[in-house]
Amino acid sequence: MTVTLLDPKTALIVVDLQNGIVARPLAGPMADVVANAVRLAGAFRARGLPVVLVNVAGAAPGRTEQPRVHRDLSPGWTDLIAELDRKPDDHVVTKHTPGAFTNTGLDALLRSLGVTQVVVAGVATSNGVEVTARQAYELGYNVTLATDAMTDAREGAHAYSLAQVFPRIGETGTTAEVLGLLGARA
Repeated sequence: MTVTLLDPKTALIVVDLQNGIVARPLAGPMADVVANAVRLAGAFRARGLPVVLVNVAGAAPGRTEQPRVHRDLSPGWTDLIAELDRKPDDHVVTKHTPGAFTNTGLDALLRSLGVTQVVVAGVATSNGVEVTARQAYELGYNVTLATDAMTDAREGAHAYSLAQVFPRIGETGTTAEVLGLLGARA
């Protein structure tokens, strides 16, 4: 664990835990990722801290060397998974790029709520989670990554983000460690 402190106004951002993504093959045990994200969301809600649930409904424009999988989004594909138990006070952000801050108003929302730190969880570690965390860091938020509340389609990419990227843009910790810090703050 490197996370030792949570700011008084910390928000939870849960990235892409939606029907069309959690049904895909992923490297880590999705049941554990979901259970940990649900625990985090419950704890943040219980303390009156913002919970942001992010889904993706498209892809960024532009050319890439790696072919993109273009798919029609079937009904329900973008729906948040039921286990997240969306509450009326939760904030839902729909993105069309890997990062949750691009053209979504998320930064303005968090600033209006006085948020100075974010805890990020979800899928995929090396894409949606990492890009969102990078954006938060670049915007000046303190960033914490709940390492056991995320996974990726590729184990190597997941491991690289955890070991090489996340320590440079924030702090890491397990769900239990983040929950412990939330409890210590209360």
